[in-house]
Amino acid sequence: MRVHSKLTPEFEGLVASAVEQARADRVFDRLWEHDVTLWAPEGTPEIANRLGWLRVAEATLGAIDEIDAFVEEVRGAGMTDVVLLGMGGSSLAPETYRRSFGNLSPPALRLHVLDSTEPLQVVAVERDIELDTTLFVVSSKSGGTIEPNSLFRHFYGLQPDGMHFAAITDPGTQMGQIASEHGFRRTFVNDPDIGGRYSALSYFGIVLAALAGVDVRSELNAAVAAQRASEDESGLYLGAALGALANAGRDKLAFVIDPPYQSLGPWAEQLIAESTGKQGRGVLPIADEPPSQGGPDRVYLHVRNGETKSPDVGDAPLFTVDVTSLSGLFFDLELATAVLGWALGINPFDQPNVQQAKDNTSRVLAEGSPDIEDGDFGELLDGLEPPSYVAIMGYLAYDDAVDEAVARLRAKLIERHGVATTWGYGPRCLHSTGQFHKGGPATGRFLQLVHDDETDAEIPGEEYGFRTLVAAQADGDVQTLRTHGLTTVRVRLAADDLAGGIDALTARV
Repeated sequence: MRVHSKLTPEFEGLVASAVEQARADRVFDRLWEHDVTLWAPEGTPEIANRLGWLRVAEATLGAIDEIDAFVEEVRGAGMTDVVLLGMGGSSLAPETYRRSFGNLSPPALRLHVLDSTEPLQVVAVERDIELDTTLFVVSSKSGGTIEPNSLFRHFYGLQPDGMHFAAITDPGTQMGQIASEHGFRRTFVNDPDIGGRYSALSYFGIVLAALAGVDVRSELNAAVAAQRASEDESGLYLGAALGALANAGRDKLAFVIDPPYQSLGPWAEQLIAESTGKQGRGVLPIADEPPSQGGPDRVYLHVRNGETKSPDVGDAPLFTVDVTSLSGLFFDLELATAVLGWALGINPFDQPNVQQAKDNTSRVLAEGSPDIEDGDFGELLDGLEPPSYVAIMGYLAYDDAVDEAVARLRAKLIERHGVATTWGYGPRCLHSTGQFHKGGPATGRFLQLVHDDETDAEIPGEEYGFRTLVAAQADGDVQTLRTHGLTTVRVRLAADDLAGGIDALTARV
């Protein structure tokens, strides 16, 4: 990875000092030595057993013949589609591969990434496939995550032939046991020393990319090359620089991403937000934001493909990285994020606040939905200015018209208030930016969008369906945010005009 920077003299000195400190502390060498004291005292959970990503590209490359044989077996069985049932770290890398390379022509399988418990989204995928020619891949590191397990139950209820299923999970998990009991076609057992958001180059990312027709051998070779080239300290420089700027108040990192890699945004959001948003510190990654000249809390990262012109961001710090491969970029950003954790003085491999929202969801499912006040949209705007940011979270089915309406709302918030904005679908956001929302700097204001459609989908073996599950996740999210004293407003939209409802909010700004 080559990194170019455009910095004012003030920021040049700040960054140079941080990079010099990183070299003095031997950060790069200690990272490769698996020295956990880079981030926390010896014995701190979720560090020593979370560094397998450093060399996972080599390990996965060693299994490439096995992966290729599985792909040929699936094609030979007449499968035309593959549906990934996953969440967070197990779904965002495959989605980035899919969108970056496109759905390739047959014999590649058509990849559908289902990382939502919104029943309208579940039903949409169900209608888009033929059950008799579809492979379902249940992807879960822990093997006990509620979303992929519920999605498995739903689709196994429709297609009770285990040969239409495969699993990707860690050793000894509940999902591995389920796969054995139900006669899954295959179970890929991943290296347990890799956290979900660092797993793009493991089985979690590569098996799905291979099924979708991506040349994964070439991608993994590029990742290995990036790993070996990391000695040029580009990742060290970027991570140390972002940390120094964040410590100086520039803690919002906006991505400007060239085609065809625009879908990198959600993956990068999870990697950086979930890794750094804790102990009241962190860097907030911002994907797909409307163009702006930035503010006093902004830094920009241009992911450049070719010789495209850098964006005009005024005097805001700007870093440009040149992409030679998607998989190489995955590795480089993971390494930079690990260094960023050192610069911020936090553990970049745990996610302590994610569990809070899960616990609240479980409580709502057990005890019933609480009486939650929606709040007032005006409260969200009152006194709104940097360093505050607005996070918009839609517990909705994925929809281009919704994305476009939210983009208009974000543009208006930037124009009128000059604040950073983010947008993410729930419950996906609970497993990514949700950690930053609860554990990062307490400067966020939160707008949750829900709707009034009552369409449901069954979860066999449970007394509730997906409509109840996604509502419980939305309720749990609001409860957790408010418990942290954060301004959180819920707006219920008419399901037959979601974009119009969002545009009405834009008019109020």
